[in-house]
Amino acid sequence: MSEYYGTGRRKTAVARVFLRQGNGRITVNGRDFPDYFRGILASVQALEPLKATGTAGRYDALITVAGGGPSGQADAIKLGLSRALLEVDPNFRAKLKQGGHLTRDARIVERKKYGLHKARRAPQYSKR
Repeated sequence: MSEYYGTGRRKTAVARVFLRQGNGRITVNGRDFPDYFRGILASVQALEPLKATGTAGRYDALITVAGGGPSGQADAIKLGLSRALLEVDPNFRAKLKQGGHLTRDARIVERKKYGLHKARRAPQYSKR
């Protein structure tokens, strides 16, 4: 039985996705997918690559994710799933690319500069 792997990253989150033939069971850090992402809207979009390729019930996914928050982790899982599905069948590329699932979102938090409160927020101006 073969195993397929894909890495996904978003903000500071990194997801490692392992796909195996199975019945559609998805585990994140040892917990079931709905239990891990309780009520988070972005988690629904994380499984979009499986729906786009029509492989929703055919593979079990074992996912380890670290860093970032729930939203970044969900997006990292989405990219990891897409890359793993490309290993399963390279013909999925057109469908995944059309849905925008293969593009790494490179936006990260801007660094804080000295003399400022945040990256761009300056101290309050006082005339007197």
